[in-house]
Order: sequence, then C-alpha cells, then structure tokens
Amino acid sequence: MLVTGNDIMQKAHEGGYAVGAFNTNNLEMTKAIIEAAEEEKAPVIIQTSQSAIAYAGIEELAMIVRQLGEKASVPVALHLDHGTDWKVIMQCLRYGWTSIMFDGSKYDFSKNMELTKKVIDIANPMGVSVEAELGKIGGVEDQVRVLSKDATMTDPDEAEEFVNKTGVDFLAIAIGTCHGVYQGEPDLDFERLDVIKKRLNMPLVLHGASGVPEEDIRKAVSLGINKVNIDTDLRQAFQRNMHKFVQEQPDVYDPRKMLAPTTNAIKEVVKTKIKMCGSSNKA
Repeated sequence: MLVTGNDIMQKAHEGGYAVGAFNTNNLEMTKAIIEAAEEEKAPVIIQTSQSAIAYAGIEELAMIVRQLGEKASVPVALHLDHGTDWKVIMQCLRYGWTSIMFDGSKYDFSKNMELTKKVIDIANPMGVSVEAELGKIGGVEDQVRVLSKDATMTDPDEAEEFVNKTGVDFLAIAIGTCHGVYQGEPDLDFERLDVIKKRLNMPLVLHGASGVPEEDIRKAVSLGINKVNIDTDLRQAFQRNMHKFVQEQPDVYDPRKMLAPTTNAIKEVVKTKIKMCGSSNKA
C-alpha cells in the first residue's frame, strides 16, 4: 500500500525502531526493494534522487514506484531524496510523491529555515510529509557536495528552534556520517544524537549509512534514529554481481538474465538492512 512518509515515520518513532530508506533508479531496483520488504514484513521508504528522476523520467519513475507500491502488501512511501531544485520539488508533488526532502543545508540557518517552511506550507496541505536537513553531512549525494572540512554537526539548540518554527515532519541530523564511500572508519557522535532526540522527541533521520558498521547503526537506532538512508551499498551490490556475471558468462547478452543476479543481490542487501533497522514484522 502506498502511504506518506509520516505514516511510516511516526510509527517508527513511537515504536523505537528505524525504517530503511532505499534509493532506486529503475524497475529492477524498485522490485528488489519491495520484494525484500514484503519478505521481511516491513514498511519501506523508496527514495528517488534528482539525478534518478533526470535519468528515468519523472512520469516513468512515479509510475513504477506508485504502481508497485500500491500493490505491495506492506506500507511503501515514495520519497524525494535531497531535493534542492524548486522545480523538481513541485513536479514531485504534482506526480504523486508522498514524501519530500528539502535539503537547504547549503544555506545559512535562517535561509534554510525560511525555505523549508515554504516547502512545508505547500506540501503538508496536500498530505505530503517533509524532511529537512540541519547541519552539513560530508561527501557527495546527487547535486549535494560537501567537503570534509565544511561538514558540521547539528547543533541541538538550532535543531529545537528549527523544528519549532518550521513544523517539519522529520529531521536529518549530522552526527558524523558521510555520503558515498567512506575514507577510513566513521566516528558517530552518539551523545549528540541522544541530546537531540530527547530535546525534539520526533522522528530523526540518518544519512550516509552505507558503510557504517552494523553495531553503530543499531546503537543509533536505539538512541532515536527512525530512518536510515541506504544508496551506495545497493550500487556496490549491483556492480559486484554484474561484474561477476559478465566474467563467468561472457557470451550471455539477454538483459533479463544479466539483471536477475544483480536484482537478487540488491534484494538481499535490503533484507539485511531492514533487519539491522529493527523494522522486520513492523508492517
């Protein structure tokens, strides 16, 4: 069933678990994500980046996720990840996205708050939930590029003011993760997370979770993270298994046969992450 991000996130917040949010670019990835969620009996958030929309087409991507989501036996939300382009955000609202992230982290605090509130005032009356980001998460994600020297942790005082003045539905916070492939071991600020969760008492989001050790994710969830974003791990599973298939069966040229092992690999990664988040049997 297709639901809003808020429908999923509020239950996760109240239940003390997290929901996996997985990026998709095409039919095969979407099917893998939903099949994994159904097998785990878990709610799931399917995310599309702005570059994925440009690649697949907004109508086409909306149709794929919405059609499969509506037929799914578990709650599925269609979420725009790192929305920075006003035109794309408005198109997503028009084409049936049920959740939107406005990423104003490149702006100063006041501008981020102002623009986030503008998106909320349009999206919420349409029944669409809104995620925002406060602090700057390092690494590369779609059009968002933050050098490590420019990454900043989320300030609890600013977070409280931001939420009170915008009414945002859930908040992505910076506690030491980064987008893309990690250079070295991630070092998460769990104390900061604990303070923010207690101050805000609302659903919180962890970006850049691919590559973070499972024990760290589980600890973050226990301290109040309710949405865990996964993208790079899915891409790497696709890459590994496509390379393996081509090396082992170089004469096969049927796309269906070539994509089957990569789809299954993505599905297994999604199932593992769902278990890690604690959302199995929460549908």
